[in-house]
Amino acid sequence: MLETKIYIGMKDKHSLEQTLDDDKYISILKRVCRYYHVSFSFALSNGGYFMDNGEYIEERSLILSLIDVDERIINEIAKDLCVFFNQESVLITENAIHSYYVREELPDVESDPKRVGGNE
Repeated sequence: MLETKIYIGMKDKHSLEQTLDDDKYISILKRVCRYYHVSFSFALSNGGYFMDNGEYIEERSLILSLIDVDERIINEIAKDLCVFFNQESVLITENAIHSYYVREELPDVESDPKRVGGNE
């Protein structure tokens, strides 16, 4: 399985300023992921980037994490976020991982009162 991360800067490529507040960028990212029907997680980070013209900028970034998503979908998401955030580019990384889900529930108290602090 692959874990893919997409790094999206939050400074506009023309003004070199962050034009929206963090919550708006996060809202856009969530809407894009819902549109493509992918499970995701994200983190806010700080980083630096050398633009094509050689200029160095530091900016806040969103790091979108996707697991076991088709490469075509990943590229579409990356392109959309690049456009919506008005970025020069976004960075995609891929790592092979082993992943699995763990599911567990508390027993129903009425069906087994001894298991959850009932009378023993």
